[in-house]
Amino acid sequence: MWKEFKEFAVKGSAVDLAVGVIIGAAFGGIVTSLVKDILMPPLGLATGGLDFSNKFVVLKAGVDGATNFATPAAAAAAKAVTLNYGNFVTVLINFIIVAFCIFLVVKAMNKLKRPAPDTAPSSKDCPACTMTIPVKASRCPHCTTELAAAAR
Repeated sequence: MWKEFKEFAVKGSAVDLAVGVIIGAAFGGIVTSLVKDILMPPLGLATGGLDFSNKFVVLKAGVDGATNFATPAAAAAAKAVTLNYGNFVTVLINFIIVAFCIFLVVKAMNKLKRPAPDTAPSSKDCPACTMTIPVKASRCPHCTTELAAAAR
């Protein structure tokens, strides 16, 4: 069992996954700061001082019967039940930014992986055994089939 665990732990895919999770967590912190500290203040200013994180609706009054609270934290302290839709809007904007950034990263990686369109292929498949062989081969080294196109 220990041997199987070691094989699993040192596989490239497990290490890649761990690195991805760690980088993803750090990237999430960066995007959270981007939304909270950079994007939301101008958006709040453009909407007349609207701060989404403090938008909520009191569903049930607190223990002292109060329903008028300045922040969701004040309502929570009074044990009022609230619907914090402003926090949801902030998290939704955060998600959209993260999804867009990941889309851009994946798009860039796919562009790097694609071969250049003007590069001629260096290999082909043998029509008889479907093994990959050099383009200039006149005979397949795997099944010894003579290749008509290269023989001419």
